[in-house]
Amino acid sequence: MASVPTTRTTIRATVRRPLRTLLAGLAVVVATVGLAGPASAVTQASAESQFRAAGVTWSSSGGCTSRSNPTCTSFDGLRQATVDGGVTLRRASGCALNITGGTEVGHASGTYSHANGYKLDFSRTSCLTGWIHGTYTYIGLRGDGAPQYRAASGNVYADEGNHWDVTFYSCGGCRAAA
Repeated sequence: MASVPTTRTTIRATVRRPLRTLLAGLAVVVATVGLAGPASAVTQASAESQFRAAGVTWSSSGGCTSRSNPTCTSFDGLRQATVDGGVTLRRASGCALNITGGTEVGHASGTYSHANGYKLDFSRTSCLTGWIHGTYTYIGLRGDGAPQYRAASGNVYADEGNHWDVTFYSCGGCRAAA
C-alpha cells in the first residue's frame, strides 16, 4: 500500500516541490514571451535584403528610410512575421508589390500598428486589388470607412483608397509557401 503523508510538514513538502517546479517553468515561459517581441524585430538592411530577394520593391515620398521621418519608408523594427507575410503575399498573388509605408512615424498608434512592426502599406494596383477581392473574405468597414478583407491566416487588408494597409498577425502561411 502506498505511503500517505500524515504530517503537515510532509504534506507541505509534497505540494511545494511540484509547485516550485511549475512556477520556475512559468518564469521561463514569461521571460521568453517577454523577449519574443523585440527579438523578432529586424533591421532595415535585413528587411531590404529579404524583400529584394523576393522581388518586392519599396518607395517613399522623401526618398529615405529614417523611422523618425513621416515622409520615409522605414523597415527598422519590422517584425520578421511581417516581412515573411509580405514575401508570401508577393509569391502567392504573383503581383508586383511596392511598399509605401512601414514603421516610420505618422501612422495611427495601437498594439497592431505600423510603429510596432505589424503593418505595411502597399501601392494599390489592379493586380493586388483583384487578388485581395478574389481570395480573401470581406469583413466590413473599418472605423474610418475603409473596406476590410481577412485572409485565412487572420491577416487583414484595408483598402485606404490609394494603398492597401495590411496588418500581418502571422506570416500568412510562409512556411508552406516558401
